[in-house]
Amino acid sequence: MPMVTSTEMFKKAYEGGYAIGAFNVNNMEIIQGITEAAKEERAPLILQVSAGARKYAKHVYLMKLIEAAIIDTDLPIVVHLDHGDSFETCKSCVDGGFTSVMIDGSKHPFEENIKLTKQVVEYAHSKGVVVEGELGRLAGVEDEVKVKAEDSSYTRPDEVQEFVEKTGVDSLAIAIGTSHGAYKFKGEPKLRFDILEEVSRRLPGFPIVLHGASSVIPEFVDMINQYGGQMPGARGVPEDMLRKAASMAVCKINIDSDSRLAYTAGVRETLALHPNYFDPRQYGKVARDYMIELYKGKITDVLGSDNKLAQLD
Repeated sequence: MPMVTSTEMFKKAYEGGYAIGAFNVNNMEIIQGITEAAKEERAPLILQVSAGARKYAKHVYLMKLIEAAIIDTDLPIVVHLDHGDSFETCKSCVDGGFTSVMIDGSKHPFEENIKLTKQVVEYAHSKGVVVEGELGRLAGVEDEVKVKAEDSSYTRPDEVQEFVEKTGVDSLAIAIGTSHGAYKFKGEPKLRFDILEEVSRRLPGFPIVLHGASSVIPEFVDMINQYGGQMPGARGVPEDMLRKAASMAVCKINIDSDSRLAYTAGVRETLALHPNYFDPRQYGKVARDYMIELYKGKITDVLGSDNKLAQLD
């Protein structure tokens, strides 16, 4: 099974009222955890790579690991650039074999965002690669993306149609109250479903993307804190809200922090309970097993994408 674009995945997800999981990857254990869970649950998936991941693991290593996962699982996998911040970064990923890229021009004024996004779309489409754009800014921290709460903003529905028509993007990330990182809400969690509904009314049938959508599993936060970590107040998006979004126009839900928490919990617990361990395989296996169970739960209970591979045949 070759690497694929998200076009057919999103079409089926929109029609079926579910979302495709877009999981950030940094190393072998994370890639194995995601793909093994997806194979078991018969779920399509997107593996996405941030600028930070490319710096840490190097582009070629990640691509070869993903190629190995495709050979091992025979899954259709989209390889996606998460939060590309420039034309040059997006071009490098397109030329380097990615099948999907995101150009995040949300920090720019509306017209500049359109200009930059259109430039990326024209190049990517000429190479058969799809593009995700963004309107609105999420607060929080994720690798190179750092946005203070006072600088964040909801997506304005009155801008989405013009943006999509002028840029030609294939999907659109919007801001409805989610945020990057493990500290998403101080008060009562709230998502602006009214914005999502209005965006989908103005863009019927168009794939919408939700960033900053980790639920920050309390079990893993508690485990990290129990075994020497310090993550007081970590809180994510309630999973019932994410499932509701997936049943609407949201076709892609990004998940990163939950992977990090499961991985870290496995490592901390294993080393605390077995201080004599020094073989990375001993704690790496536990971390991977925790991630597999995490991803299976996300696929079945949040995304609703289990047993959807047959729709893509």
